[in-house]
Amino acid sequence: MTQTDTSGDRTSRGGAPPAEPTGGVRAWLVWGVAVGGYFLAMLHRNGLGVAALEAQSRFDVGPALLSLLPMLQLLVYVLLQVPAGLLADRLGPRYTLVMGMAAMAAGSCMFALAPGIEVAVAGRFLIGLGDALVFLNVIRLAALWFPRARYALVSGLTGVVGGTGQVASAAPLAWALGGIGWVAAFLATTGLTVLMALLVLLVVRDRPAGAAGRSTVADPISLWAALKEALKADGPRIGMAHHAAVMAPFTMMMVLWGFPFLVGGLGLAESTAALTLTGLAAGALWLAPVAGALIGRWPNVRVYLALTLGGTLSLGWLLLVVWPGGVPVALGLTVMAVSVLGQTLAPTISFDFARDGIPASRTGVASGLVNMSGFTTAVVCTVAAGAILQTLPEEPSSYQAAFGPLAACTALATVVLTVFIRRARPRR
Repeated sequence: MTQTDTSGDRTSRGGAPPAEPTGGVRAWLVWGVAVGGYFLAMLHRNGLGVAALEAQSRFDVGPALLSLLPMLQLLVYVLLQVPAGLLADRLGPRYTLVMGMAAMAAGSCMFALAPGIEVAVAGRFLIGLGDALVFLNVIRLAALWFPRARYALVSGLTGVVGGTGQVASAAPLAWALGGIGWVAAFLATTGLTVLMALLVLLVVRDRPAGAAGRSTVADPISLWAALKEALKADGPRIGMAHHAAVMAPFTMMMVLWGFPFLVGGLGLAESTAALTLTGLAAGALWLAPVAGALIGRWPNVRVYLALTLGGTLSLGWLLLVVWPGGVPVALGLTVMAVSVLGQTLAPTISFDFARDGIPASRTGVASGLVNMSGFTTAVVCTVAAGAILQTLPEEPSSYQAAFGPLAACTALATVVLTVFIRRARPRR
């Protein structure tokens, strides 16, 4: 295969390559503090799962209304990706991160003290708003503090920290809810978030010292101009297609349908299903930095990884949907394992593509589009699966029909990914 164009920050058309940051201890310190904020964002995002039953009793609502809390939070996160990216480009990572942490702290405090479901919904809205501002700026700091060849590695490590926050959100919060109670537990997470915001303000800087002439705040351009700039470049388009293809499947399963599918679709015991989900989510985390290191050294590796993951996931979900007589346990677990592999590697590969053809000072909107594509696909497929299951009897084969939209979206996104990669090949 001809090598995909990796222009943008890797090369400079018509002149010498732009000066790159060197990384170093200070860069790792800045990133480490910022990624600590991302860890807390994942804790806030996923912490509602272990509090669901107590929340249902506390707010006196049914499961249908309660399910709106995580879906609203995720929807706010999706809708704000592009505006958050533009804000990051205008203000720089430091202050945007502080704003995100402040919004999450306020939302967590409201959720802790909420007398009813209305205030609880407002609190989760603020958490979703703050969450939307965090990840993009951690990625942006990686672009501004590290050389281009290390960007994929730092992106992969960012995914590891976020995945750790996702895995760790269950046990500590469950212990806190049982030990110190609802109000104290959520106020404790509020306090941690406030402390992290102060640490970001004290430690994080938008760019390395002495980086004169390399502005981290983009020249003011309109949202429409920023969108056109990102969508005209090959890299962000490839990143969007890849994120939709490989990030959405396991995200949908973790958000809502993984546990019911393992229990109702494959017949696993509830304890086994919970352990399986946790093991799958945690077991693949180490692969992200490995892939990042490989991509940093051999950039074209990402093309083969992207196409292999997209093709394998498309085939796997198609087989799961059309398999006659119900899904065999081995097939179901294999597809889940490949899906978690896709979700784990998605940030490393997708956001590395998004850097191509975009100045480092304007990566926010491109990264927002990439993130939005994957999460939008996950939300649409999650809602579609629920609507289909609502109309079918409660039997294992119903999950095959419910996952039909996911299989179709994964296959379509992989086709688009293949087309974009072929178009991005240098023409002889």
